[in-house]
Amino acid sequence: MSELSVVYKIALGIIPGIGDITARKLVSYCGSVEALFSESYRSLIRIPGIGETLAASISGREYLEKAETEAEYINRHNIRVYFYLDEDYPFRLRQCDDAPVTFYFKGNADLNTSYILSIVGTRNATQRGRESCQQIISDLSQHFPGLIIVSGLAYGIDITAHKAALGAGLQTIAVLGHGLRTIYPSVHTSIADNIITSGGLLTDFASDEAPDRNNFIKRNRIIAGISDATLVVESGLRGGALITADIAASYNRDVMAVPGRNDDEWSSGCNALIKCSKAALVENAADIEYLLGWKPAKMSEPVQQVLFSEMTENERRVYEALKVNGEMTVDSLAVLLSVPVYRLSSTLLQLELSGLITPCPGSVYRIR
Repeated sequence: MSELSVVYKIALGIIPGIGDITARKLVSYCGSVEALFSESYRSLIRIPGIGETLAASISGREYLEKAETEAEYINRHNIRVYFYLDEDYPFRLRQCDDAPVTFYFKGNADLNTSYILSIVGTRNATQRGRESCQQIISDLSQHFPGLIIVSGLAYGIDITAHKAALGAGLQTIAVLGHGLRTIYPSVHTSIADNIITSGGLLTDFASDEAPDRNNFIKRNRIIAGISDATLVVESGLRGGALITADIAASYNRDVMAVPGRNDDEWSSGCNALIKCSKAALVENAADIEYLLGWKPAKMSEPVQQVLFSEMTENERRVYEALKVNGEMTVDSLAVLLSVPVYRLSSTLLQLELSGLITPCPGSVYRIR
């Protein structure tokens, strides 16, 4: 792929007023993205649906120069650009009319792998919801070690899904509502670093795009479209998880939901999806395998947790403290072990990813 070709593809994705559907029509009309940017203003303005503003933006230099700067950034940071006409563009996304014409990916995952599952839910996840999410992913990993878990890196169910995937030895992809210069929320930066080495970060926003509410709504179409199915673990009656479920259904993808108690606010959305037959009821990994017709090639041995002898000294001290004292807050652990909180946090993260401890509400941890 030539550098100039990459610049054209990036430019098409950043010009205001050109949505993904219109962009496809323009490229089809002109024959290629290169031909589109070679057209004169007078020629462009004759294209049906293209007004003076869009014609000026395409024929001018402003957005090409921005695209050149973006191309330099992605080259320096080992970021891959996918264009909808590329041969290796994710085939699941290709089936969606409004899939991103151009998107950016930093990581090592195969976006066309055999099994991809999106998991979404509330930011206000309960302990029950987190444990259900963790158990489903852990069980799926036994039969499908090549499975990729997709979510949005948000608080609650999203980050639980990413952590559970990493802990189970699966790859995971975080779809962002901003550019790759930023990680939002910033507290998930360390998890994002782990995801890059075991999955990847994906976004259709240029690197300098800041987090914005509408961006997160827009990115939901990628979460819904890049996977075989979407599982909602917990959700209220409104929120991004239900938006993602609706989009997935519009793509004719399977939608599934974990049911909850009828008086549980954060299960009301899941229960409503099931009640209205918008989602299949899922209680465990076996339900997902059955509903999607996934057939494991062979039974795998359970993934062994990290051996005690493989822990670092700091990890061993934290593990022993939790084993003796039961549930403890981060602050209590820091005082007990005389370790600064910022150092303790990284140790807790490694133990969590190793499947040895689990987080609870209120910055509390316990042995799994």
